[in-house]
Amino acid sequence: MQIILQLPPGPIVTRNSCLTSPASQEIPQPFLDARQIRIRVFCEEQNCSLEGEIDEDDPRSWSWIAYETSESDNINNNHNNSSEPVATIRIVPPPHAPHPNGFHDPTEEAYIKLTRVATLPHARGRGLSRILLARACDYLAQRPDEVSPEWNGLILTHAQVDVEGMYLKLGFVTDERLGRWDEEGIQHLGMWKRIDVKRYT
Repeated sequence: MQIILQLPPGPIVTRNSCLTSPASQEIPQPFLDARQIRIRVFCEEQNCSLEGEIDEDDPRSWSWIAYETSESDNINNNHNNSSEPVATIRIVPPPHAPHPNGFHDPTEEAYIKLTRVATLPHARGRGLSRILLARACDYLAQRPDEVSPEWNGLILTHAQVDVEGMYLKLGFVTDERLGRWDEEGIQHLGMWKRIDVKRYT
């Protein structure tokens, strides 16, 4: 197993550039791999719309992608065409749109959003989402100012209700103030987690 970080790809990533076939050659391959996982899980498996899968947050977000690799790839630390992308997560920095249920807290601190958590069916049950989240938290905790000077480790996820238990095991706490809402025909709820960040003066 190998994990690759895709830094925010910038304005080259648009709905048109990602959904055309073939996709623009300027788009980084790890982002395309993450997109492939997301489309297979959310669009093909859960029947979410393809148009809504690539959104305005993609150009400014970090993605972590897990690849299934052969034993020789693991030994040589290679990432090549034989490795299969099997899981991904996305981290969106502030600012964010209002909460879906309209809840507004004028004192709410800056937070990042954990989104697009997806694992292909044959790779589930191995804790890949947990591993990717831990890798993302470690990376961002060391670089909080890359997120925002105001960010102090708060993370929000809009979790599907059916996997609330998984997020509880990852240290998230359900926020009843955010209620429940429908996204693409799937019920969601809001959950928070805080990590320790390190700033060096």
